[in-house]
Amino acid sequence: MRRTTLVTAAAAVSALVLTACGGGDGGSASGDSGEITFWDTSGPNESPVFTAIAQECATKGGYKVKTETVAFDQALNNYRTAAQGGQGPDVFRAEVAWVSQLAKLGYVVDLAGTELVNDTSDFLETPLGSTKYDGKTYGVPQVTDSLALFYNKKLLADAGVEPPKTWDDVKAAAAKLGGEKTIFINNDAYYALPFIYGEGGDLVDADAKKIVVNSAENVKALETAKGLLDAKAASTALDPANSYNNMQAAFTSGEVAMVINGPWSVADYLKGAAFSDAANLGIAPVPGATAGKGSAPVGGHDYVIRQGTKAKDSSVKFIACMSSTESQVRIAKELGVLPTRKSAYENADVKAHAVVSAFEPVVTSAHPRAWIPEGGQLFDPLKIAYADVLAGKKDAKTALDEVAKAYKDTVVTEYAVG
Repeated sequence: MRRTTLVTAAAAVSALVLTACGGGDGGSASGDSGEITFWDTSGPNESPVFTAIAQECATKGGYKVKTETVAFDQALNNYRTAAQGGQGPDVFRAEVAWVSQLAKLGYVVDLAGTELVNDTSDFLETPLGSTKYDGKTYGVPQVTDSLALFYNKKLLADAGVEPPKTWDDVKAAAAKLGGEKTIFINNDAYYALPFIYGEGGDLVDADAKKIVVNSAENVKALETAKGLLDAKAASTALDPANSYNNMQAAFTSGEVAMVINGPWSVADYLKGAAFSDAANLGIAPVPGATAGKGSAPVGGHDYVIRQGTKAKDSSVKFIACMSSTESQVRIAKELGVLPTRKSAYENADVKAHAVVSAFEPVVTSAHPRAWIPEGGQLFDPLKIAYADVLAGKKDAKTALDEVAKAYKDTVVTEYAVG
């Protein structure tokens, strides 16, 4: 999976979903069809494992399941279009920022009264928060994720450099690591959040209904990121559309020593020449303004059930099986993605997994996002601003003031600019 803030789809593709994708029609259903369509948005590295577990859950549960792989950057629009017409999957793997939006639109089932909400105490608190809207629960946490510092152990060791704990450490290491080859900064908005959260900033204050994206803390955060480029301690892509791919290529080839990314990227890294020996891949918390003060965002995915499904009972059984400790342990062992159940982290094999164990403290200290229906829409204006700042087209204050205006005009219009 590639973490991105781009969630758009061509109208033709969205329209195609209405006629081509599985799932029952809309309206309240009596009984249960016993046949589930599951939209999996995980991508080629993870989907085979989820598909296999889904089939095993169906066999054990006495129902049928059809897994359809849907491209992540098209999934939200495709689902909304399908659900609006009473079509689409029975169960959907939704990104955490989508759940409250789908709940507000009435496209997903309130899980009250089902076994899925009988006892949620085993789930990590922050991922569980993403399943709720207006005091009700609409999803079940599938996987969680965050961002960490990935580094090439050999390059750092040969240079006599320890994994940096602060952004100043990154600058100091640049002289030994080849200047701009020290770290690649992805100019996508999600990857701006470690700088923002590390300075104590945020995008909005949902409780106070305030827009705080243009705060002094955030200005300093983006200036810090730009400062790494100005100091020749980092590189980035001038073309935002290719930034992620350029980052991946540079790190897997050994061209750069460090990147910031999530656990989903490990499978791709291990295919690269620099990490033919998996032991060469190092993982550490993201640096911060001061040591120990780094903070990364919480990401991940939740299972939701489409409103109007004719297979609600089977869908509940399916999600209960897919989100069980047993399933989460297997997924963690085979894919290195992060469980959402506390009990899964206690499994000996999960504890021994290098990626999961490295990310566990990262997830524990990760910064919650605003679980509001507009949460996903906060990223597009920030993406443009962050890329402009890194490219030197605008200063941080000007760019963030424009983001705040965009939020006020089109995203959270009832919020005040803080």
